[in-house]
Amino acid sequence: MLILFRIFLFVLGACLGSFLCCQARRLRLKEQHKKSLGSRSVCLSCHRKLNWYDNLPIISWLILKGKCRHCHKKIGLAELLSELGTALSFVLLSFSINISSASSMDWTIFVATLLLSTILIFLAIYDGLYGELPTMCLALAIGCSIAILLFRIYVTVSASGFTLELIWKPALSFAILGGIYLVLYLLSKGRWVGDGDWLLGTAIGIALFEPWLALIALFLANLIACLIMYPATKSKKNHKIHFGPFLVIAFIITLSFANFFLSMI
Repeated sequence: MLILFRIFLFVLGACLGSFLCCQARRLRLKEQHKKSLGSRSVCLSCHRKLNWYDNLPIISWLILKGKCRHCHKKIGLAELLSELGTALSFVLLSFSINISSASSMDWTIFVATLLLSTILIFLAIYDGLYGELPTMCLALAIGCSIAILLFRIYVTVSASGFTLELIWKPALSFAILGGIYLVLYLLSKGRWVGDGDWLLGTAIGIALFEPWLALIALFLANLIACLIMYPATKSKKNHKIHFGPFLVIAFIITLSFANFFLSMI
């Protein structure tokens, strides 16, 4: 049952990853160039409409070797990374729920977490492609995080009553991620981090709930960014790092293995 559940999440994630990457490009064209890609997926080079068998997540990219069937121009890695990354993210998040003993509220929180992760992955894709974080999507992410927080508070209060931890823990978690990036943004006047990073950090901090998890996510985000971007920054002076994708990756890893991380503290 668990294997089937994770296969389902992988397929769902791959399909959503393909959709999110397409929507990121559509949003950019609409906002910057007042253009539309139409209702069906098209090649960005020759503008030919893609057949259904060229739209299969991951599989089509591999079969076509990352090129358009018609004009043979490169599609790029963004599509493949979006599909594979979202699929793996959904599988990783399955480690955060015990499907054999999960209550209805546990499933509600899990579904809400998948929704939040979908929004965050869209933000990561958009930031990775264009170096920006759409304000509306950031607002949706924060709203979804607050909903998850309220669900968790409800579960805890129903089981053991209200405690001050339900207030100060998410507040401190928010301060660690959202607050630190806000301070960095204000001190540097936008040179060190973008104006959307602190809002993204706010959404992630609220959703993680635990201050220790926020610290772990902060550490992982910076570690992954250093490991991946170091070659680029070494070869190019004044290379700007789009930090959103690394924050989202760190969030997925931290939340998926939250129980493990907390057991080590």
